[in-house]
Amino acid sequence: MTERLEDLLAEACDLAEQAGLLTLNWFGQSGLEVQSKNDGTEVTAADRAAERFIREQLESRHPDHAVRGEEEGGVVDPDKLTWIIDPIDGTSGFTRGVPLFSTLLAVADSSGPMIGVIHIPVLQSTIAAGRGIGCWRDGKRTYVSQTPALQNALVNASAYNTFADSWLVDLKGAGATMRTWGDAFGYYLVAAGQADAMIDPVCSPWDLAPMSVIVGEAGGQFTDLTGNTSFDLNAPSDSISGVASNGLIHDDLLEILAMS
Repeated sequence: MTERLEDLLAEACDLAEQAGLLTLNWFGQSGLEVQSKNDGTEVTAADRAAERFIREQLESRHPDHAVRGEEEGGVVDPDKLTWIIDPIDGTSGFTRGVPLFSTLLAVADSSGPMIGVIHIPVLQSTIAAGRGIGCWRDGKRTYVSQTPALQNALVNASAYNTFADSWLVDLKGAGATMRTWGDAFGYYLVAAGQADAMIDPVCSPWDLAPMSVIVGEAGGQFTDLTGNTSFDLNAPSDSISGVASNGLIHDDLLEILAMS
């Protein structure tokens, strides 16, 4: 790799922020056409335009890199640096005028994600991290919370319809406060220390590619539901899961999630 990690991080932030700004041209507009993809998820012109913008920039800047995106496909190549794009994470909320959608970007090498970016266009806020160089929120270092137990911990989820009933009962019994500030915004809050955990039972690789480096560099822990610390970046849509926490409550979370 000839690119400096700090330079790639700055570039990834810039691309995600420009793409996120582009999505605001459609956000809140009446008459936005919403189409259904083969996997049943929603897509709009904003999703497609944002991903196309990033791809065109990468084709010009890094023609030797690989790209995998939610809308235009591609594969993660372990022999190349690969950019992984989710142009709008939270499209279902985006189409309904919910302002917590995000633009996600990650860069992976043979060891997995090395750079991760979560940009929230409506808030004009970015959390980003690079392997070994920390996690940063709008230019300032950010860290996970120090909540020591599930009692009074704030636990986020994208939606509870993917939860086992026992998870809800046991999390409530443990005294956790549960919210659906979901999709990537839930991970944003964990990395910023404003929430203590995020649980995502059904995800795609582009949803989670930035999260391990972001949460890890903020001092937290990221696994799947079974405690695995890595996942296949070439996995199909809706085939993986994610759990992020401040690390202090992670084992207790996984114990609950193991029972269903």
